[in-house]
Amino acid sequence: MAAKQFTDAYLVQEYVSGNEKALELLIKRHESKIFGFIYSKIPDRDVANDIFQDTFIKVIRTLKSTSYNEEGKFLPWVMRIAHNLIIDHFRKNKKMPLYRETEDFSIFSVMSDDSLTIENQLVASQVEMDLRRIINELPDDQKEVVMMRMYQDMSFKEISEVTGVSINTALGRMRYALLNLRKVIDKHQIILTN
Repeated sequence: MAAKQFTDAYLVQEYVSGNEKALELLIKRHESKIFGFIYSKIPDRDVANDIFQDTFIKVIRTLKSTSYNEEGKFLPWVMRIAHNLIIDHFRKNKKMPLYRETEDFSIFSVMSDDSLTIENQLVASQVEMDLRRIINELPDDQKEVVMMRMYQDMSFKEISEVTGVSINTALGRMRYALLNLRKVIDKHQIILTN
């Protein structure tokens, strides 16, 4: 039987049931898309390979712990894991500039407190909750595109491949989603700024 005949959901179920070959088929099916996504964010092949491997280690752990909830969205779920690992990589490797105190330069001239105050954190949290609530009111096809674009940082090409629609359809869904979001925001006079 050819691997293309099996859905991702079926292969996940097979892997969870003990069929190791099913995971191999899933990885082969999606490796170029997932690795390409990682490599587009981190153009260092060795680091991209490490993140790709870490992604599937997390996938395996989650599947083995049976906490994965199959909703037919295997690839977007794996892409989200990869995206989070990319963010972790950048956070871990954030380079701090080296400053030396001299007569002409004081370290206090470049220091600033960028951290959010408690009030700003509450406002930002409320804005995020309001935005998610509004997004959840969108039709499913529009909501899916918005979530992939905004929260998974996927390109419209990737969205079209994952959803099985043309790029123009994905763009159209995003356009209508934004129009619908604006209508809801205006109607309820919601302020989405902090």
